[in-house]
Amino acid sequence: MTAQESPPGQSVGRAPDPTELDAPVSACADPRAVRVVEELKRIGATIATAESLTGGLVCAALTSVPGASSVVAGGIASYSADLKERVLGVPPEVLAEHGTVAEATALHMADGVRRVAGSDVGVATTGVAGPDPTEGKPVGTVFVAVTRESTRVVRAFTFHGTREQIRRQTVEGALDLVLEALSGAGAAESP
Repeated sequence: MTAQESPPGQSVGRAPDPTELDAPVSACADPRAVRVVEELKRIGATIATAESLTGGLVCAALTSVPGASSVVAGGIASYSADLKERVLGVPPEVLAEHGTVAEATALHMADGVRRVAGSDVGVATTGVAGPDPTEGKPVGTVFVAVTRESTRVVRAFTFHGTREQIRRQTVEGALDLVLEALSGAGAAESP
């Protein structure tokens, strides 16, 4: 078979059959993300993400929802401590005292992305997806923060599984926490 030929039954560069694309895009979106986008639209608010261990997966979940562009300002994948400090404004003393995987760091990241993006809501993820511990914190340690002008909420999680499972659980936890913060249900204020 030459480079131009394709295996039997397949064509090179074949466009998908339109019937293969019949499922609505929202059917592919995480139901939590759909609810977040709907609630943001309902209250006329925007959101931005600051993500470390999830590397943009929260923003990707939100932007998989049709119409999300009216409420999602954007996201910053802030994997390094330097970026957390320089772009998101996490104080160096917070990083020195608590590290990158900490409640205070997550809160500052959420505040920082809200400021940078000019959004009403900021959500941040930081944690240890593995395979090795980080800063003395075990794999599965995660902090998610959601901030608004009058609300700052952070939740600590301990997840189990593979690296990808921990990252997926973090996305789910982040979307749930955003929903709680938007509704006010179970959203205890943090310092």
